[in-house]
Amino acid sequence: MTQEQCRQARRLLGWSQLRLAQAASFDKACIGAFERIGRLPTARSGEDRRVTLRAALEDAGIEFVDNATGQGVRLRSEQSD
Repeated sequence: MTQEQCRQARRLLGWSQLRLAQAASFDKACIGAFERIGRLPTARSGEDRRVTLRAALEDAGIEFVDNATGQGVRLRSEQSD
């Protein structure tokens, strides 16, 4: 997941950085740093925080797109479930 995909996903959901931080159990500053510079602080447990962040967005209905035309996001359609 890129920092631009993160911003796009939040826009589609109408979420603030705070709302995404709550959904991913992160500090709001983590979301801001990721969207600005593309880095997330390392988790103490060693987990990949990008995976956690992406999972929170997917749980909210976001699909990540990575194909020949580029990377992006879209809202999951009901038929995709």
